[in-house]
Amino acid sequence: MEVAYRIRLTAILDVTHFLLKQGLPFRGNYESSNSLNKGNFLELLDWYSLQNLEVWKIVNQNAPGNNQLTSPKIQKELANACATEITRVIVDDIGDNYFSLMVDEAQDASIKQQMGVVLRYVNKNGHVIERFLALVHVSDTSAISLKNAIDYLFAKHKLSLSRLKGQGYDGASNMRVVIAVSKENRIVSDFFQYVNMIVNATGASCKSRDQLRQHHHDRLVEQLEKVEIVSGNGKNQESSLARPGDTRWGSHYTTILQLISMWTSILEVLQNVHDDGASSNNRGIVASLIDKMENYQFVFVMYLMRCLLGMTNGLSLALQQKDQNIVLAMRLIEAVKARLQHFRETGWDEFLGEVISFCKGNSIDVPNMEDNMPIHGRSRREGQFITHFHHYRVEIFCEVINLISLEMLNRFPEASTELLLLVSCLDPRDSFSKFNIHKLLRLAELYPEDFSVTERMMLEDQLATFIYDVRHDDDFANIGDLGGFPIKMVDTSKCTIFLLVYHLIELALVLPVATANVERAFLVMNIVKTDLRNKMGDEWMHDSMIVYIEKEVFATIDNEAILQCFQKMQTRRIQLPPLSSMRRTDGNSNSSVHR
Repeated sequence: MEVAYRIRLTAILDVTHFLLKQGLPFRGNYESSNSLNKGNFLELLDWYSLQNLEVWKIVNQNAPGNNQLTSPKIQKELANACATEITRVIVDDIGDNYFSLMVDEAQDASIKQQMGVVLRYVNKNGHVIERFLALVHVSDTSAISLKNAIDYLFAKHKLSLSRLKGQGYDGASNMRVVIAVSKENRIVSDFFQYVNMIVNATGASCKSRDQLRQHHHDRLVEQLEKVEIVSGNGKNQESSLARPGDTRWGSHYTTILQLISMWTSILEVLQNVHDDGASSNNRGIVASLIDKMENYQFVFVMYLMRCLLGMTNGLSLALQQKDQNIVLAMRLIEAVKARLQHFRETGWDEFLGEVISFCKGNSIDVPNMEDNMPIHGRSRREGQFITHFHHYRVEIFCEVINLISLEMLNRFPEASTELLLLVSCLDPRDSFSKFNIHKLLRLAELYPEDFSVTERMMLEDQLATFIYDVRHDDDFANIGDLGGFPIKMVDTSKCTIFLLVYHLIELALVLPVATANVERAFLVMNIVKTDLRNKMGDEWMHDSMIVYIEKEVFATIDNEAILQCFQKMQTRRIQLPPLSSMRRTDGNSNSSVHR
């Protein structure tokens, strides 16, 4: 009985393993034995048993009625055992190493706020690793709620706060991205609402989408024939109007570029939608969209956000890279700050010329900047006026640039910038050309708990010897970035010879520049918890996501560890026999008893 129990449980685990790894649902709508589709779990188990006679003998109708191991409760417990073992391996891999914390939040398919947590650390082989730790449902995204959730995770997994050397947050109410900051300006917020409505109107049906593509194609052909544009690889391809994402400002940048390039086609499709409208209400909405697009203010904001998002797009892409280059990110941060300041001070005339040129080319009225316009709000009733110049130059252009510039300063203050500049001294390129002992000692001073006064004195001597050694060592000649530095130090055992230097490099590498990997986890959340699975419980979704995201870790875990974890969750009807007894009982068994 115990041997049969092990074979049955292992087969159930194999099915669970497959479904979790693929992010597939388990349950079916009708799981009766006479159902033609009992759901993925039972159907896959049936198929599995038909491929393995020994498994067929002890599952389903051949299993004891009180020990089928196919109930939803057992499925969830096995999934939890898989997730628990994955987390244990991750926490054990961190050990006593330094690590940083990256947190972000998003809504799932059931409109619950979920907080994703990723840990970043340098493993024993010198590789920079980012691992998904948990998905936690939070009632709100205030600082105290996030803190309480993080405290709970640290206590649960016995993570040491003394080894935490960096924290990165995004998406919470006090941590905003470029688009969110820009929307603090009422006019910009209004613009993006209309952009979403335009995207919805032109993509509401297959007919509208096809019309848009066809109009755009015909216009491209016409422009090519008139030599107004040039052809080439990757140029002027057919396109559609993409919906901007909620968290990444790069997606808004793409949408605005498409809006500009497909302007005429979008207006034609909107006019067709208006003419074919089934109700006066829909026709009225579409008519207001057309009026809005043909308004100078809409074009002005469109071009302004195109410029600002274009300036920050490179930084956006760099911060989304899985293997972040801290030195590159630092350079891009400084470049964005400088470009924003330069644009505010000297970019008005050229920018205004582009807006006016577009408006004239599309028959949109351009206001005289010296004319008066009424003030919006309460003051309007008092007969107060401002010039168009003041409205567009001060209330929109300068205000939005100031908002983004301030946010850049808040996100990357001088202290953080100094830290990144000090870290750049460890850049191994060009024979460590940026290496500076005094700046690296300053970096060590920022970590007083990790480097005592005595150790900083020792570090100064180690750095002098270290730089001479690596500059004359061919093994370090072709290292392309900071991430490859600790790997080579471990390979050459220099991590133990220059222990303090290695610790300094570790501290630099665990710094969280962005939360891109947490955002990737939310993409997985949309795969695991769909509209059809929107009733998934928090623990069930957490376990499913851990397995789906950390497939690499899951592949290293033996079935036996998962089975033992499952057994210890509660008292089971049958004890799990050791593998050695099974092998003695049936040495020729071909069932899957271990991975």
